[in-house]
Amino acid sequence: MDRMSATDAGFFFAEGENTPMHVGSVSVFEGPAPTYGDLVRLLLGKLPQVPRYRQRVRTVPLHLGRPLWVDDEHFQILYHVRHTAVPRPGSAEQLRNLAGRVLGQRLDMAKPLWEVWLVEGLADDRWAIISKVHHCMVDGVASTDLLQLIFDVDPDAPHPEPTGWTPEAGPSSVATLVGGVRELVEQPVRQLTGSLRHAAQDPADLLRRGRALGSLVPGLARRISTPTPRSLNGPIGPHRRWVWVDATLDEVKRVRRAHGGTVNDIVLAAVTTGFRDLVAARGELADDVVVRTMVPVSVRRPGEHGVLDNQISAVFVDLPVAEPDPLIRLASLRRQMDEHKRLMGVVDARSIIAMGEFVAPTLMAVGTRAAARTSQPFMQVTTTNVPGPRRPLYVLGRQMQALHAYVPINMGSRVSIGIYSYLGALTFGVNADFDAFPDVDVLADGIREGLATLADPTVSPVRRAT
Repeated sequence: MDRMSATDAGFFFAEGENTPMHVGSVSVFEGPAPTYGDLVRLLLGKLPQVPRYRQRVRTVPLHLGRPLWVDDEHFQILYHVRHTAVPRPGSAEQLRNLAGRVLGQRLDMAKPLWEVWLVEGLADDRWAIISKVHHCMVDGVASTDLLQLIFDVDPDAPHPEPTGWTPEAGPSSVATLVGGVRELVEQPVRQLTGSLRHAAQDPADLLRRGRALGSLVPGLARRISTPTPRSLNGPIGPHRRWVWVDATLDEVKRVRRAHGGTVNDIVLAAVTTGFRDLVAARGELADDVVVRTMVPVSVRRPGEHGVLDNQISAVFVDLPVAEPDPLIRLASLRRQMDEHKRLMGVVDARSIIAMGEFVAPTLMAVGTRAAARTSQPFMQVTTTNVPGPRRPLYVLGRQMQALHAYVPINMGSRVSIGIYSYLGALTFGVNADFDAFPDVDVLADGIREGLATLADPTVSPVRRAT
């Protein structure tokens, strides 16, 4: 039986009426648009490469075990591939409005958890693809791999013809329940046995990890006591505002040459400027206030691709919105990220993720759903940076011009930012609760201004950072 990992099950159980947990994107292409039939045939020909696209989720009775992936005996690709158009003139704003409505709607949890929309009518003879995939199915790195279902690196690439498919019969209800109970007993034992064996073989390494984890506690306590803007946390409604910010990798390179830092450091500094403007406009800017972001990090091994479950951990970073100097803000973010890298080098992130296997699935289902619906003041935003390909991508011979990422929101955090790079472009996709963010453009404009300021050669180096 193909059972979800603990991390994937957490994303599945976090799904709720006002908290759809799919990731998505909008890809814009040069014209002319393919026909709907051509796109359907393209996907049908490539689906055998990723069986998960024809599987649905089957839960275990009473949640006595993590959910299973089983073939959908009623799979119909015409349900998952859809066709629409924007009205004239087909502006970027009209595409954003359409995409915001499509991406804000929940997937049907009884069917395979993905959708693809063909969008025609864009200005300048362009067209688009809106894609949605549930977070329990992929993370940012794996979803880049899944795009190979649609994208080619060669405009003249041949495409396989669609073939027949027969679904495999799923396990009986009794077998599902028995397997769940067995997992409930055996998995923690296996995990504990492996941990004890490792401790016996290398007790010094265990001690180093314990000290590293212990060093996290004072910092965590300090962060919890640091004030954050109250308006950024709260109940989440069913509707979304989604905008994107366009930038270039050349700007990031100019910042790196002048002031140092990684791409992650620099994009977080730009996001900090956006939140500083937003918090100031809301009258919540104070001397010691911060905006705390969760930054997912991949724990995949180098060269590990084609794995369709989530291989991610996360770090928490305080965006220093109270600091007026943009270069001091950048220096602060560099220090925080460097410290996280140091600790992640000592603490095995894979082992931390594996600790989720100890959580009883019934408690995971209840706890994750409760957390997803409960406002918490600890974190205000999720910021995800996914590096995309550095060479052109094509769909049915048409080159992709841009891609904009969509990251879900939940747990009382009313905004998320998905950052994606492609060729020389860099885009920030800002997804926010509709009612809580009527001023989402203030955040977006501030991100754009923040990166431009850092890339300005007249900005002086940091002199008073500590």
